[in-house]
Amino acid sequence: MNYLCLVYLAHDQLHACPDNVCFAFGQELRESGHYVAAQALKPVDSATTVRIRNGQMSLTDGPFAETKEQLAGFYLIDAKDLNEAIHWASKIPPARFGSIEVRPVRELELTDLPSMSATV
Repeated sequence: MNYLCLVYLAHDQLHACPDNVCFAFGQELRESGHYVAAQALKPVDSATTVRIRNGQMSLTDGPFAETKEQLAGFYLIDAKDLNEAIHWASKIPPARFGSIEVRPVRELELTDLPSMSATV
């Protein structure tokens, strides 16, 4: 099962953990067979929030909500259960400076989709 480990850090802690330390952890995940994907994110002031209301799109600079900690990156891992995912999340280097939110990935149920042949 896949788990998304969301890395949250306060703005003043974004560079507290050197990139090479995070890269080394990614290598450890790869070698263990648990790595699916990982990426650091640019600071929250580079974000754009998209909303659709009544068929109209609106764009807002910045994040959806203001918080002390911001989403700084993620690791998408493959783990047998939540306990194993938490084990790996506890080893994510920025956990020493911020927090890691661990969430199971929900598979989309495709039973209600119209058949592809009907749209051709």
